[in-house]
Amino acid sequence: MISVLAIDDSRTIRELLRQALEGAGMEVTTADDGALGVSAFREARFDAVITDINMPNLDGFGVIEAIRRGSDNRRVPILVLTTETGPSLRARAREAGATGWLTKPFDQAGLIQTIRRVAGVALA
Repeated sequence: MISVLAIDDSRTIRELLRQALEGAGMEVTTADDGALGVSAFREARFDAVITDINMPNLDGFGVIEAIRRGSDNRRVPILVLTTETGPSLRARAREAGATGWLTKPFDQAGLIQTIRRVAGVALA
């Protein structure tokens, strides 16, 4: 089973992600800001991380950098899911170590396919 950590300060987005991913048979852990997300990441092993950019306490760039600097599971795929579309922000996320960039609102089927692909699971 694919285990995903979803970090977003929007309760609505966290619930939409949970419903979509659990509906696809994935296990989902959520965190409502970047600092809590990094803490949750240190507590368990995840196959993929989804993070927003604009969040309190620690933004998505800080999340990416903290995971990539860590000693455990630092190669985990990290997908940015945000309303932001600027090329400079995408470049900054890529330089920090993000695997991909998705925009809100997200396409459920596309998100599931992307998670399965980056987590190394064969598509059905």
